[in-house]
Amino acid sequence: MGRPWTDHPSWDVVVDASEASGRDLGHLLTEADARELTETRNAQLATVTLSMVVLDAIERLGIAPTTVAGHSVGEYTALIASGALGFEDGIHLVTERGEAMQAAADITTGSMMVVRGADADTMDIACRLADGDVWVANYNSADETVIAGELEALERACELALSVGARSVAPVDVGGAFHTPLMSPARDRLRKALATTVFHPAEIPVVTNVDGRAHTDPDDWPVLLSAQLCNPVRWRQSLVRLGGLHDRGGAVERLFVEIGPGGSLAAMINQSLPSMTTVSVSRPADLDHLVDAVAGDSALHAFAAGHQGEQLYVSERLVISPGPGVFAPASDAVEAAPVEVGTLLGRVGADEVRSPFAGQIIGMLAQPGERVQTGQPIAWLRAS
Repeated sequence: MGRPWTDHPSWDVVVDASEASGRDLGHLLTEADARELTETRNAQLATVTLSMVVLDAIERLGIAPTTVAGHSVGEYTALIASGALGFEDGIHLVTERGEAMQAAADITTGSMMVVRGADADTMDIACRLADGDVWVANYNSADETVIAGELEALERACELALSVGARSVAPVDVGGAFHTPLMSPARDRLRKALATTVFHPAEIPVVTNVDGRAHTDPDDWPVLLSAQLCNPVRWRQSLVRLGGLHDRGGAVERLFVEIGPGGSLAAMINQSLPSMTTVSVSRPADLDHLVDAVAGDSALHAFAAGHQGEQLYVSERLVISPGPGVFAPASDAVEAAPVEVGTLLGRVGADEVRSPFAGQIIGMLAQPGERVQTGQPIAWLRAS
């Protein structure tokens, strides 16, 4: 899944993620077979790393999200995208989460099954009637629910679901019964990692798995991420929340972009919110579809006039990072400030970031202390 990106500038993200995790993520993304990738410790890191590669590529186009959410481990990608979690801290947390969940899965015989054609209430009843360790793990859409637990109880719940009209059941190719009480042994290790992680106020709302609500407060994340391990992913509820959220200008969010491997989330969005536009970006070629979707949406054009990154007009310019590193702004780099050619906006590591344009700063797109990649937008300005 990583091979299409190896020649893209955003592949630098893989190098940084490998350093942060102490793992060869380039191997996982280009050479690992299905058996190796199914291991929980590998699947989670590979998914988040590729998602960050895609996000980096999208941001290089001058397109930024207004609200984010992530399914299961994707919630960590959402937190990094929102600014609530630094890149290196996020990769470290995902590494710890994957190792902790792998250890928990190794001491149980749990698995997961996707059930289609039965509503969530029916599946909850089927799990209860199975009279064993099996629970609803993912509320994906009106037509799709994932259940998880010990194998015998899981099989009984699937039989009950089929007997009351479920259309199909199929195994999920994962290493354990995630988002159930069988993951409780993983909590201590993850909680220790969360306790030493610095969270920041999110720049945009993050709709979370546990409660399907939007959060920005940094104090919320340790509890939410810990609770996520053993509680169901309320994805359908999150989508309904996303579909009803309004930005500051009053326009309903209408373009949903799935980033990372596969396109299953876009399919769930189409089932739950059929009036919304969805784009799935997993390969460089998909970036053109995203640009077309943004350019072809008049509401997004109107919204873009007051929001960073949604659409750049002829008179507007991006100042990009000359290299990878941590961004430190110059003291005089403030929004609405006039700049001349050569004005120092900040530094990325030892490299200076100077404006190649004269004009007025509309907004800073990189935050103090944020780790940025080569070519990543630093500031947005209106050229004079």
